[in-house]
Amino acid sequence: MKLWEVAELPSWSAPRWTWTWWTLVLCSSVLPATAMADQTGYEAQVVRCQSRDMEWVHCDMPVANGVDLVRQLSDSSCIRGTEWGTDRSGVWVTLGCRAEFRSRPAGGASAGAARQVRRVLRCESSGRPQSCPVALQGAPVRLLRQLSAMPCRENHSWGVRRNEVWVTRGCQGDFEVGAADGSGFLDAPRTLVCESKSRQRRFCGATIGRGARLSKQLSGSPCEEGRGWGWDARGVWVDNGCRAEFQVN
Repeated sequence: MKLWEVAELPSWSAPRWTWTWWTLVLCSSVLPATAMADQTGYEAQVVRCQSRDMEWVHCDMPVANGVDLVRQLSDSSCIRGTEWGTDRSGVWVTLGCRAEFRSRPAGGASAGAARQVRRVLRCESSGRPQSCPVALQGAPVRLLRQLSAMPCRENHSWGVRRNEVWVTRGCQGDFEVGAADGSGFLDAPRTLVCESKSRQRRFCGATIGRGARLSKQLSGSPCEEGRGWGWDARGVWVDNGCRAEFQVN
């Protein structure tokens, strides 16, 4: 299990889990793409970092005093914690986020709008029950994104206890922890990629409250709602070779 927190904090590891407000190096089986940061030139220490085709991209830049997103370039959302974040050597983007980032000066603070941040916990089962400790303090939890081929279904292969998320039956996923003050989850669409390979039906788990829509078709096979894809409160399914990106909320 891995838990990330988006902040410029050192990370530590223990068997099966880690804390840091860093998130989503999405599927560990996928090697991250490499990229050179594009200096836009309109202001010192402004770096353009772009995820194309949903890949994970890292751009070197100073991060010791913090980093701010100063201009979003993509139609896809750029939420800190799921679509972008920082590590010790720079900024990373994924899931189609394209944006310009600026390093804060020494002693500086962000002058931008309020940041949008997700609190994300990664919890993984290799087939056996796995407990992932987290201080919930009454905060709600939802499945942000299923990472495993095995389905993640609430109260069947994952669930929540007082101060932990548990997974079993091979469920591996990223779980969003909401606000403990009752305000719930970040109100912003989430990007989900779901692919039917060899024309086989595939279920992609994600807690859905309002609905899902197809935002970009990736396959040559048609993606017709009701035949090639559909959704319910537990996630999105695809069939008959449909591969696509979906916006869920």
